[in-house]
Amino acid sequence: MACSPTSLCTFVLFLVVFAPICCFAHKLSSSSSSPSSPAQKKSSASSGYNLYPQFYDRSCPRAKEIVKSVVAKAVAKEARMAASLLRLHFHDCFVKGCDASLLLDTSGSIISEKNSIPNKNSVRGFDVIDDIKSALEKECPQTVSCADILALTARDSTVLAGGPNWEVPLGRRDARGASISGSNQNIPAPNNTFQTILTKFKLKGLNVVDLVALSGSHTIGQARCTSFKQRLYGQSSSKRPDFSLNQVYANQLRARCPRSGGDQNLFVMDFVSPTKFDNYYYKNLLASKGLFSSDQLLTKNQASTELVKKYAANNELFFKDFAESMVKMGNITPLTGLRGEIRKSCRRINSN
Repeated sequence: MACSPTSLCTFVLFLVVFAPICCFAHKLSSSSSSPSSPAQKKSSASSGYNLYPQFYDRSCPRAKEIVKSVVAKAVAKEARMAASLLRLHFHDCFVKGCDASLLLDTSGSIISEKNSIPNKNSVRGFDVIDDIKSALEKECPQTVSCADILALTARDSTVLAGGPNWEVPLGRRDARGASISGSNQNIPAPNNTFQTILTKFKLKGLNVVDLVALSGSHTIGQARCTSFKQRLYGQSSSKRPDFSLNQVYANQLRARCPRSGGDQNLFVMDFVSPTKFDNYYYKNLLASKGLFSSDQLLTKNQASTELVKKYAANNELFFKDFAESMVKMGNITPLTGLRGEIRKSCRRINSN
């Protein structure tokens, strides 16, 4: 059948207009067709949008610079803040995904995750997040999410403490709700068994390498007496002290963590280099000087023990695996596309 010049032109115009769209759709579909973990699979299936480091390059070019500047001032003022900000990202991602639900205050039907057992009188650094959000809102209103602020502050805090650097994938949006029950159930506790902690990691698409590598964040920061007191005076089941803890170290801890009282007294997690992000955490474990029961349990499982030994011997390997595991954790079921919102204040959902 003959084809007229008019119909030929129409066909060519169709290709020019729609072919790029088809190719883009195919590329987007292909890039998310093979998620490597249950959490990533859930995220890909529900959104179809990918996180990437250049997300704000056009909409808020100075976003990363602003975050880094505020974090640097906070850590210079108080070295402990580096660990506190890093911990916020962890405690956020393990509940409903990396969606800044942790930052919401109690209001209306929202019961804040800040009041959960793992978080109450423990998580801190919210004022620093407020300062970052305020600076970003002045620069580019309602553009940068609180969830992405948490991811960036975790990286910047690690670097400022002497740890590894990595590119942070961005593009998360903020949750419009919180889950105090999820916070109580999903965040690994200092007295959990190794298998319980590993199961909590696997439910988020993480594995034993991620567990051991991310536990290395305990190389900085401080812990309250109440979080390890049972190791000093009696386990819940046996009522006997934990003799897997080096007893010289245990006696030093008892001096400021008495059987009765002193619950809020603070202790450094890594007594060798408490404010420097390095691999001494693992060396301490091999000397039976892990502060938490959950820390020392990493030397009771064959697979995790091998990783502890490798990281204790090779700081570069620890840094590499830690950075990769942080990116994996940051990818746990993010809200993207049209889901969630970009909060004006990280402490409350938008009024509309």
